[in-house]
Amino acid sequence: MDSTPRGAAVTARGFGVKGPRGWAFRNIDIAAAPGSLIAVQGPSGSGRTCLLLALTGRMASAEGTAEIGGLPLPRKMAAVRSVTALAHVPGVAELDPALTVGEHLRERALLQGRFGGSLRALLRPRQERRAEARALVDGALEAAGLDVASLPKGLRTSVRDLERLEALRLSVALALIGAPRLLAVDDTDLKLSDDERRRAWAMLRGLAAAGTTVLSVCSEPPADGPDGAADRDVVLVRTGPPEAVSDGPGTATDGPGTATDGPGTATDGAAAVTGEAAPETGTPVKAAPQDDADDGDDPGNGDDRDDNEEGAADALAEAGRA
Repeated sequence: MDSTPRGAAVTARGFGVKGPRGWAFRNIDIAAAPGSLIAVQGPSGSGRTCLLLALTGRMASAEGTAEIGGLPLPRKMAAVRSVTALAHVPGVAELDPALTVGEHLRERALLQGRFGGSLRALLRPRQERRAEARALVDGALEAAGLDVASLPKGLRTSVRDLERLEALRLSVALALIGAPRLLAVDDTDLKLSDDERRRAWAMLRGLAAAGTTVLSVCSEPPADGPDGAADRDVVLVRTGPPEAVSDGPGTATDGPGTATDGPGTATDGAAAVTGEAAPETGTPVKAAPQDDADDGDDPGNGDDRDDNEEGAADALAEAGRA
């Protein structure tokens, strides 16, 4: 997309989120240049989505440092939210199966036009604003690789009738309408066939090559590059059980314990179903005060794997993904 600004660099060192029951994840080290494709790999319950929400300013961190496009976390969470977008995050930014593709696109374009621009832009003639909205939607659909004409009913196709890869492309397109510097995609390869997985990663590589930094949660990172060789261009971040070994910058392991975050939800404006609405009406999830005497993070208690999975689930429940 020509309108996509230069992507945001992502750096983190010793980054972690903790609640009253322990850690959702910790000791995350990342060094990714603008326009990178970052793959967050790990089993379900290992804190992958919590990391995605924390790096996009929607969940407060408890330790370490991180910067998104030069904006420090957690001090500049609102600013980070303004330059990032979420796609395909269950319970936080997901599609409404009762709506059609066209309804999702119109709603997202309306929100972008109302809240994503300046007051001067709102005062322009309606015809100009409509033309700009159409251009934004068309560009986002092209970048996400979603051919509306190929859908069973075109724009009138219900979301519930979309194939899984088509739904992923739509969610990504909705997020791209806001021209984010960093696009965060959850459950990228969930229930996709091998061929669909390859096409999904090809889409994300294309977005990164066009300048948008992409942060993608997956169960398996892309094994091969576009030419069939080993993909060395992907920044790999691993989350997992406490016994996993950190591989240095770009990879990570979760610490022991469990986590839950304080009251509040992390939604993206008036319509979370459309991916990334412009107004900041949600309240970022904040870690609650700690009691180290009973937080269950003793690495010798033998229950760290189960505790870690429960902790990530608790944190996501507070973010709207129970």
